Amino acid sequence: MRTASSRPLPAAVAAVALAAGTISLATAPAQAATCNGYVGLTFDDGPSGNTPNLLNALRQSGLRATMFNEGRYAAAYPAQVRAEVSAGMWVGNHSYTHPHLTQLAQSQIDSEISRTQQAVASAGGGTPKLFRPPYGETNATVRTVEAKYGLREIIWDVDSQDWNGASTDAIVQAAGRLTNGRIILMHDWPANTVAAVPRIAQGLAARGLCAGMISPQTGRAVAPTG
Repeated sequence: MRTASSRPLPAAVAAVALAAGTISLATAPAQAATCNGYVGLTFDDGPSGNTPNLLNALRQSGLRATMFNEGRYAAAYPAQVRAEVSAGMWVGNHSYTHPHLTQLAQSQIDSEISRTQQAVASAGGGTPKLFRPPYGETNATVRTVEAKYGLREIIWDVDSQDWNGASTDAIVQAAGRLTNGRIILMHDWPANTVAAVPRIAQGLAARGLCAGMISPQTGRAVAPTG
């Protein structure tokens, strides 16, 4: 899905900018901005059949994000995991089957997390360093298992409500509440989320914010290191 804000620069404008050396062919609004702070864009529940659309929107908008993948989908769609990495995204662990972890025994939690670590790595996504518990539900047992696998637990500061049928406008407005270091929850599958991406990029650039990585040390959004 495309919006007016996602159209490429007119040829004449692009040619002038290229001649002036101010942009490259891959430059997008968020990349051109001065980064006075970094925010964490996160997308849960992938990879899916919608992942290519989401990655295209992010790439065209010059945004990078953390994709919290479910292990079962990473195992089923390994090419999409590789596509996430190729597009410059970071891949995190979102459990294998998206259960309510706080209702499970420690051995079951361990299985959910360990199988996802293996599925993501086997698909070419590297070994995740970040873990988002489904529904944001956590407790001491969950954290014990996270620590066993060297994972940093990542919740969120802003909920886009895209999982709850939020409109594109509402998702863009939610992203507008992000400030330096903060993290927003979005999802891989909603069409409204894909449509919101170009406008999210414009809003961040207008405020001098850039899409960053989530630090495994602090759990906050920081400047990308790779």
